[in-house]
Amino acid sequence: MSMIHPVILCGGSGTRLWPRSRKTLPKPFLPLVGEQTLFEATLARCADPEIFAAPIVVTGAAHLPHVEAQSTAFPGTSIIVEPEAKNTAPAIALAAARLPEDAVMLVCPSDHYIADIAAFRAAAQAAAALAADDNMVAFGITPTAPETGFGYIKRGDALGAGFAVERFVEKPDLDRAIEFLADGSYSWNGGIFAFRAGALLAELAAHRPDMAATVARAVERGSQNGQQFHPDAAAFGAIEGDSIDYAVMENTSRAAMVPVAMGWSDIGNWNALRDAREADAAGNTVHGPAELVDCSGVLVESDGPRVSAIGLTDVAIVVDGEEVLVTSMLGTQKVGKLGGASNQ
Repeated sequence: MSMIHPVILCGGSGTRLWPRSRKTLPKPFLPLVGEQTLFEATLARCADPEIFAAPIVVTGAAHLPHVEAQSTAFPGTSIIVEPEAKNTAPAIALAAARLPEDAVMLVCPSDHYIADIAAFRAAAQAAAALAADDNMVAFGITPTAPETGFGYIKRGDALGAGFAVERFVEKPDLDRAIEFLADGSYSWNGGIFAFRAGALLAELAAHRPDMAATVARAVERGSQNGQQFHPDAAAFGAIEGDSIDYAVMENTSRAAMVPVAMGWSDIGNWNALRDAREADAAGNTVHGPAELVDCSGVLVESDGPRVSAIGLTDVAIVVDGEEVLVTSMLGTQKVGKLGGASNQ
């Protein structure tokens, strides 16, 4: 099989892990699980030269300094600098337009955690084989809980090393999520995809012709600056943004999926981060100076001040500079709505 081209999507507003994550330094660029940042870990997963070509990173100008600094250990990395954020479909289409038509691209968010790299790489190769036959392939993450924060994929008939997609399902309520888990044929949609570049652009032209034409124009009029490619700002600014799910995956007749259990987390809030980290016997995770007495399921993250807590269960305590966040794990979904998070 020919090489797989990793396309790393790198953006985010940094609100859901506030105050540790900020607009100026969102979660991809933070070492939240282990020593590497989530972005560095994403590049490292795709660094096997037997399987992967050099990566393409799609990011905005605001994050360019972080991308450049953290990709130095990965030679050959190229960067597409989006003039503005337009959601995932235009970002992926930019990369597709910069690749040969027959190149198989693996689209990876840069802010996810994956514990089992071997399982990830095996799924990438299975997905690439399906994508080479012009299927639009999603990774179907094996669910471990009735999550209501993710979209789901229902698998259909067997197809090569994976399955056809019977349908995509919007984020369910808890009762439906419990049904999906019991059913066994539903997976989480983790936002990882494989496409042949030319096939993706053809699907985009069929379902979002204006977007496809405008992306092509932005690339045609763009400019190269060393490792960076800058699409034409005026052309790109005319694009009506949309996600790859809505623009292509839910419209195509060639949707496929590869199921994978790989210790995946989107690190979508402090609760998810606690669950992704190694915990003590009581389920507590501590980064920074802290003393916990009679606590369970408590996350402490402090960049300096000592945190002391007694008798707490399922609580996150985060200290970053002069900002302090205390929330129940149930409340972590609402952190992005705080005034401090949206203003920083």
